[in-house]
Amino acid sequence: MPDTSTPPVIRVRGLTKRFGPRRVVDDVSFELAAGETLVLLGPSGCGKTTLLKMLNRLVEPDAGTVEINGQDVRRQRPEQLRRGMGYVIQQVGLLPHYSVADNVAVVPRLLGHAPAAIEARTRELLTRLHLPPAEYAGRFPHELSGGQQQRVGLARALAADPPIILLDEPFGALDPVVRAGIRRDFRELPELRGKTAVLVTHDVAEAFELADRILLLDAGRVQQLGRPRELLLRPANDFVRRFFAAERLALQLRTFTLAEVQPYLPAAPALPALHQLPAHTSVQAALEQLTAADPGGAAVGPLMHAFHHALQAASA
Repeated sequence: MPDTSTPPVIRVRGLTKRFGPRRVVDDVSFELAAGETLVLLGPSGCGKTTLLKMLNRLVEPDAGTVEINGQDVRRQRPEQLRRGMGYVIQQVGLLPHYSVADNVAVVPRLLGHAPAAIEARTRELLTRLHLPPAEYAGRFPHELSGGQQQRVGLARALAADPPIILLDEPFGALDPVVRAGIRRDFRELPELRGKTAVLVTHDVAEAFELADRILLLDAGRVQQLGRPRELLLRPANDFVRRFFAAERLALQLRTFTLAEVQPYLPAAPALPALHQLPAHTSVQAALEQLTAADPGGAAVGPLMHAFHHALQAASA
């Protein structure tokens, strides 16, 4: 969870970028606390990636400021700034003539870490990301699947243990099954706990799964900044409301817990097993567990109907 008791790790003020006459990013401001994950969300062309790249000076703003731990990033050399940030992109960008282990070790070597420490860190990260070092450390990028390359890219971004990590559509090119697995690894990875992260995505479900807060953009301007639940239940304007409308039920299933919908469920729910689940279980997770326990689905259908009505009542 983010630490709001200390000054923000990232402070953005009035950030603006023009390409020709068009403002791609238009007067954007936000702050991130230590350990917070901010997701930049919005339709294609809304300015998400440009905004992300201004944080590590891959793109220079026309106006506004970016401060990291209170220091204006323009006072640092770009290469020095970037070494303090992990960076993961959709295309991965692995060095084709480097082995997996050498790709992971790039930044620690630039920073002068001891070879033994680099080797240990590389093995640890590959193991955690389900790439056993004995099998994968000596392989080259062209010998890996897209999902495996993405895991190597994530390991490389984390290898030097940076306090900040930037991710630009890191899972966008993967098929849904692989994507879900890597998202789960990302969410559960111990090395990511306590890190401040900014993630670009156009996938609404991904944003709700990973974000502490979401910054929703349209045409370069902030439409709303807040926790996923706030954007879903208290949209700031019609754009925000329309943006989530098509997936509203699916997002409610992820957002609401059993404790929140229980008052609106029938007195005798279809499956007694519902009472055996922790109150903080999301409705989505509860349905998945109950479906697994009732493969025929005879009882889950009525329960889903009851949940639907309960979610409508809880959202009112």
